[in-house]
Parts: sequence; structure tokens; C-alpha cells
Amino acid sequence: MEKLLLFIKENIRLLIGAGVVIFIGLFLITLVISKKTTLVSVGNQTFKVKVAATDQQKQIGLSETKSLKQNQGMLFVFDNPDYYRFWMKNMNFPIDIIYIREEKVITVISNAKVQANLNDDLIIYSPKEKSDKVLEINAGLANKYAIKEGSVVKIQNL
Repeated sequence: MEKLLLFIKENIRLLIGAGVVIFIGLFLITLVISKKTTLVSVGNQTFKVKVAATDQQKQIGLSETKSLKQNQGMLFVFDNPDYYRFWMKNMNFPIDIIYIREEKVITVISNAKVQANLNDDLIIYSPKEKSDKVLEINAGLANKYAIKEGSVVKIQNL
């Protein structure tokens, strides 16, 4: 027992330092693990989404994505409501574009097709009213899940 006490006295700084390092490591791991996925629920369907918040993320959108799983999508978040316009330039698959304002769907663009010939004029999609968010999901899901104008939208972990 005396040897243990002597060891502790002689190495107290080392033990305190190791304790601090372990504490900081556990804290950082907890932060990484606790980062939650953003979820968008429309009616009875919930989608795990990537959030496009920066201008660069909004410009790229899903164009660098090869495909989406059935319950995935991308949520575009804007500071102010406006008539945000979207196109299908460099997209790899068709999508449904769902314009949202104040937790309600205001416009649904069903089956926006991939722009096959980039020499053709790009089709530009716009909402009927100003929106502050746009949800992009696989084509056909808005119809499948009865997502329509007036549907209530709930967003978690934005």
C-alpha cells in the first residue's frame, strides 16, 4: 500500500494529465456521436436529408449524387421566402421537388426529369408562391405518399 501511495505522489502530474486527456477524448467522441441526422416528415413519411445551407451546397444540390435511397432526400434552406428556381442540370436521376413555407407544402413538382441533352434549354422549375425551404426526393414519392399542397411538414434537427 505504501508503494502505491508513493507512486501516486511521484506521478500525480502524469495521472492528472492522463485524466484530462481521457476526459477531452470522451467529450469529443460524445460530440461526434450526438450529431443528429436532419429528418423531414411530410404526412406519415419521414426522410433523412442532407441540408444544403450554403450557396455552394445549393448550387451543387444532388447533381453529384448517383442515387437516393427511398427515405433520403436533400433539404434546401433559405433565409427569406422567395420564388426559388431549380433545374436538373447534371442530375443523374429524376426527382420530385417540394416547395415549403411555414411548415406547409405550397407546390409539388412531380417527376422533374434529367436533362438528357445539355444543348437544349434548361427547364426551370418554380413554386406558385414564395417558399423558404425546398425538399428534393426520388421521383414518384410525392404521389406515392400523397404529398400535396397543404401537407404539413415537420423538420427535426435542422
